[in-house]
Parts: sequence; structure tokens; C-alpha cells
Amino acid sequence: MLTAEELEQLFDDMESDCVERKASLAERDEIRKTICAYANDLPGYGQPGVIFIGVKDKGGCADLAITDELLRTLSDMRSDGNILPPPVLLVQKQVVCGCEIAVVIVEPSDNPPVRFTGRVWIRVGPRLAVATAEEERRLSERRRAADLPFDSRPVVGATLDHLDLEFFRHAYLPAAVAPDVLRENDRSVNQQLVSLRFLSGHETPNYAAVLVFGRDPRQWLPGAYVQFVRINGTELTDPVRDQKELSGPLQQVLYRLDELLEINISTATDIAGGVRELRHPDYPIVALQQLSRNALMHRSYENTNAPVKVYWFSDRIEISNPGGLYGQVNPENFGTGATDYRNPLVAEAMKVMGYVQRFGLGLPLAQRELQKNGNPLPDFVFEAGSVLVVVRCAP
Repeated sequence: MLTAEELEQLFDDMESDCVERKASLAERDEIRKTICAYANDLPGYGQPGVIFIGVKDKGGCADLAITDELLRTLSDMRSDGNILPPPVLLVQKQVVCGCEIAVVIVEPSDNPPVRFTGRVWIRVGPRLAVATAEEERRLSERRRAADLPFDSRPVVGATLDHLDLEFFRHAYLPAAVAPDVLRENDRSVNQQLVSLRFLSGHETPNYAAVLVFGRDPRQWLPGAYVQFVRINGTELTDPVRDQKELSGPLQQVLYRLDELLEINISTATDIAGGVRELRHPDYPIVALQQLSRNALMHRSYENTNAPVKVYWFSDRIEISNPGGLYGQVNPENFGTGATDYRNPLVAEAMKVMGYVQRFGLGLPLAQRELQKNGNPLPDFVFEAGSVLVVVRCAP
């Protein structure tokens, strides 16, 4: 972390390409591009980049009010889904050389290339630029395999033949990379997969690639499925009304799960004076989608063959996933917007495919929808190796 003295030196240094100055938040996309470029750290400085907000381009105070709302806006740039994978950054209010400013400190990414709205931005001297194919290759090769999360590690024995490359080319790639970038770069499928971090080296798919594009993900990860059970009663020993295993590429699993949730929701009907009046459903679909997607995103695939489980009882739904809380998330800050990712590449893929609106929003959105529908707030049970959420039926 930079000290106050180091910040003052950077504040006064008009030549450093590790410093950007903005008088206000008027150019928010330019700030996001700069965050992306500092996270990519193409020159390989290994040092954080700094953005001073509330400073004129040539130095001097811009007399900008540094409010809590402004600081939240800057912090949200990390997790709003526009910059993928989410960068590591710190936002703080500081007084530097007599100016009250907001300081954004961006750490170099261990998992480049980082994209803003599908483009890899880099810093070239004092200006921003979109990376060339060669510059993207350099960024990709910089990744440190030993430090990668599980979903970015190579799958020994897997090849491109184990992936659905048609889906990758025609559905995923256009959603992940800006159209003009695709038009300008005539790259092979290997190069495109490497650029999006789905290949280790130039040949071997990683676990995220197998989960997202794999023809048979369970060949490599036996627990990569959802077990859905509909039970006529309130106990596991009661009769089973329906049971399904949802497996295959991640988008297929998510699509079929959405279908199952929708068809199992019931909406009561009142008949008064011969007029049918629909009441609220027993569960709001948006809440169930968010909670089940969170389970798939945050589950552990390492050292377990357990699936994500959705058990639908007559009075409640229990959604459980293998793997306890991860990283900086703990029972005290859970659901308050704190985020960390056991499977960052899977999380990114779910955002690209449209199953995540914004990182950190899923649980608050689910809670809001349950309250609107008249359901109790969900209960969570945190164990060392699992997370269970219990959603109770609306009265």
C-alpha cells in the first residue's frame, strides 16, 4: 500500500505514466479505461497505478466535493461488471498537498488481460490505447499458473476437441469482446481462447473452459451438476414428486434450472363473485434465480464430487452448495456487498452470458424480491465445507 509520502510524490510528478488526474467524475468511462490499463500493467512495473480525482490535469486543486456518494461510485467501478475480471483497487479520501481529493489505487492484475466492455486497455506513455494482438499475448503469458484459482488451472488430458467451439465462436465470443475488436483481429480460436483466459499456454483448456464450453463437464468434474428434488412434504423421507440432474455446459444448466424453478412456482387464485383474482406466487422467480445462480458461481469444484442441491419441500426450498464462504467474505459481512470469488473466471462467464447483472447484487436483490412478495427473509447456514440457504413459502 502506498504511504502518504509516496502519494505526495506521485501527486507532484507530472511525468509519471502511473498517475492520472481527473477534475471530476464527468468522464467516468475514461476513469474505467484507466483502471483497466493500470490493472493490465503492460510495462510490467509491478507497482500500483493511481488516479487522483479532484485535481486539474496540470496540477492544482479542482475544489471538488469528495462526498460519500462519489467514493461509492468509484468503488462500484470494481464490481459493476464492466471491467472483467474485477480489478483489485482501493478508494479513499485524502488531503494531499492541501487538496481534498479522492484517490483510486489500482493493483496490477495476476490474471490479465483485463477488459473494459470487451476491450483490453493499456497505458502507452501518457495515453490510453486498445491493446494489439501481440500486446494481449504478452499479457496472457504473464499469468502465474501456480497462483491461479482452481477454475483457471489446466485440465490434464483435455483438448480443444472436448469443447463446444461453435458455441464459443458464435455465442460467447461476440458477447465477451467488442464487435469492432472482433472485426479488426483475424485470430485463431486458440488465440481467442487464450486472450479470454480459457487456455493454459496455447493448447490445454482450464476448468472454467470445461465448465462453460465443455461437451461433458462431468468427465473432468463429477460434481458439476445440479440435483433438483421436489418433495411432497416437509421431510427428506417424504415421497419424491420429481427429481432431475441438470448437467452439461454451464449455460445449459442455468437455462434448464430457470425452467424448473418457473414451472414449480404456484400462484394461488381467489374466486369472489365469479371473478378469478390471482394472488402473489409462493416464491418470486427472481429471488430463486439469484440464490441458485450464487450457489453455482461460488461453489467449490475442487476435492469434491458433490453437486449443487435444490430441494423443494412443501413449505420451503433449500439450496446448498459445496464450499464454505471464501476469501474476505464472512458471516458478518455476508450480503452487505462484500465480494470475493473462488471461481473468478466462471463468475466472469456468467456475467458475459447475462446471468449476472452486477457483482455483489444477487443476495440484496433476492432479499428485496422476497420482501415484496411477502416471504420471510432467507436463512443461511454456514459450515466449513458448505453454504445452505433456506427460503420459506409466502403465507
